[in-house]
Amino acid sequence: MPYNKTLNHKIWALAWPIIISNLSIPLLGLVDTAILGHLDSAHYLAAVAVGSSVLTFLYWGFGFLRMGTTGFAAQAYGTKNHQASRQLAAQSLLMGAVIGIALLLTSPWLLQLGLSLIEAPANAQALALSYTQIRIFSAPAVLINYGIIGWLIGHQNTRWPLLIMLLTNASNILLDLWFVIGLKLNSDGAAWATLIAEYLGCGLALYALKRQLGPMSGALQWPPLLQWHNYQALLKVNRHLFVRTLALLASFAFFTAQGAQQGEIILAANAILMQLVMLSSYGMDGFAHASEALVGDAVGQRNHRQFIASCRGCAFWAALSALLFSLAFYFLGEHLLPLFSNIDAVVHSAKQYFPWVIALPLLAVASYCLDGIFIGASQSQAMQYSMLFSCFLVYIPCWYFSQHWGNHGLWFAFAAFNLTRGISLGYYFYRYNKQHYWYPAH
Repeated sequence: MPYNKTLNHKIWALAWPIIISNLSIPLLGLVDTAILGHLDSAHYLAAVAVGSSVLTFLYWGFGFLRMGTTGFAAQAYGTKNHQASRQLAAQSLLMGAVIGIALLLTSPWLLQLGLSLIEAPANAQALALSYTQIRIFSAPAVLINYGIIGWLIGHQNTRWPLLIMLLTNASNILLDLWFVIGLKLNSDGAAWATLIAEYLGCGLALYALKRQLGPMSGALQWPPLLQWHNYQALLKVNRHLFVRTLALLASFAFFTAQGAQQGEIILAANAILMQLVMLSSYGMDGFAHASEALVGDAVGQRNHRQFIASCRGCAFWAALSALLFSLAFYFLGEHLLPLFSNIDAVVHSAKQYFPWVIALPLLAVASYCLDGIFIGASQSQAMQYSMLFSCFLVYIPCWYFSQHWGNHGLWFAFAAFNLTRGISLGYYFYRYNKQHYWYPAH
């Protein structure tokens, strides 16, 4: 094997907790889908698909709180700068809390706008609105969590994020069963379950951060937290990540909206298939998170040899995981579909489009791995340009010219979008590497 054995051990030590915690996210989605898919009508599942899409857009629009924090935290870890680590943790928490409260205060307008853009079927629209009105109260907890988890990953501690995610998702599943099936609250029950679970996870995240900061030297300096110029570097990286993430989420929202226009059955079938797509993507993302921590460490030390070795090692394992997911879907996937819905029309529709789910891990793996490299190096501008190109010059045109293929055309455009993300980021990687552009000037 061409990679250093010690490096492989380090990659796996970082990746396995993230893989398990990431897999619990789509597992939660799969449980939600399975529970709601076995109710007496498809419109509950459709409502949660639409409502979740709106909230994912809102929350992950601020996913830079996780990604931007990870890169700078990893670089501070590489230079053993404990004071910078403390200040970064406080900055991320403060930003998460402020943005979360702002989302909550503006939610009456944001939720109505989001739901009107998706144009869900009439019988799912009111249910989707109720679902989002409950879940939006978790905004401060969700965004604070982003910052803490990003900081922990940057400090090469992935076991706390695992515990945080497992607590959140395990409690969500148990509360789902109680509220949806036991109390028969249907889609509203799924919303209450998620709201409570996200605050439980936030409580554990705050405890984990306190434990990690305890042994570090130095003390938190409060005056710099109120000085705007101290946020400039973080905000510059986060600005690019914000635009990049909005474009990514717009692509998912567009996918949901186009499925909704094809009817309730297609919308529900796509919701099931997208959960399987997310299952594979979260698995591959474990190695992307490992590359964030290792690349950031190497960039902080300005160690190019370590940088290249980390990139190659993480890319190898990510590609292998993508292959295993595609093989698993090929041999087992269609047999899983009846587990998520007993509505024959939904299952039959999902089977028609299942080949796209098989292909997507292999088409998308490069984009996930390269995302991790660029996040670790805090080179977010390339991520922004790559995403905008892939979304607006590939995804939308591919969909437009393949509309006569129906839902197959929608899946084709989504697949082309993911493939182009990897190709365009690969171009930037080659260019940055050739120009030694990875390391900030002293």
